Amino acid sequence: MVRRTKEEAEQTRRQILDAARATFHLRGVGNTSLEHIAQAAGLTRGAIYWHFANKEELFKAMCDEVTIALVDRMDYALLLDPEADPLERVRNFLQQLVDALSEDGGLRCTMEILNFKCEFVGEMQRDLADYIEHSEECLAKLQQAYQAAQRDGQLRAGLAPRRAALETLIFLTGLLRLRLLGMPVLQKGSELKGVIGAHVDGMRVAATA
Repeated sequence: MVRRTKEEAEQTRRQILDAARATFHLRGVGNTSLEHIAQAAGLTRGAIYWHFANKEELFKAMCDEVTIALVDRMDYALLLDPEADPLERVRNFLQQLVDALSEDGGLRCTMEILNFKCEFVGEMQRDLADYIEHSEECLAKLQQAYQAAQRDGQLRAGLAPRRAALETLIFLTGLLRLRLLGMPVLQKGSELKGVIGAHVDGMRVAATA
């Protein structure tokens, strides 16, 4: 009986998160209330309050659900993969991240909400600070990869790892945003692979004749 109760609670939580993602995407975060989410989930507001204290907590849980596992996967690709050299790890990190948007509908929907359906004001202002913090963390990890590339003699002369990391973060942010917008050329796997390869190769030491 206890196990069934836990399973039912988890199923209800899952139902709420799915409804929140769909409703935030349809209405925008600012225009969505817990009542809207409850109606979409076929539940009462009391059922939502049992699992989440407020809309901000629900929004964060929705984001964490799809991003935590992705971060672990990307950390491995960027920093730990023993089968790839540092610049290959940067390339793989970028490629796997853009591929994930095609493979995981929940991730793409959440990223579209964060980029286009959310105003980071009022109760959401704290989430903007979190967004900036996550960007700083990504920058630091990219810098580690480029430092390793520099030690291996892969990084082009005069390019500091910090600058390379910042260039890649800006490149990635723009690439993801345009892909999420539906820019046709960036929906093609061959174009994505080519532009990512060109970016990483631009960091590489020039080949000698």
